[in-house]
Amino acid sequence: MRAFFEGIQWLFENVLFIPQNFLRKLELSHWFLANTINWIFMIICASFMVYWIKQLRLFDQKGEENQDTTAHSFLK
Repeated sequence: MRAFFEGIQWLFENVLFIPQNFLRKLELSHWFLANTINWIFMIICASFMVYWIKQLRLFDQKGEENQDTTAHSFLK
């Protein structure tokens, strides 16, 4: 049983954490490059938020938005 858990430990430390170890070493010399993944996620989230707000404005301008408090059954 111990060999099984040591195998899992070896897998994570020597194989699956290679990208994280690379980013950890890169952070000491290039902070911006080490955080590239974070910047990408922030850009994606910001673009989806802008899209969502534009869609909300479109529905509001067309008058298709039902703002009645009884629009949903759980609000009755």
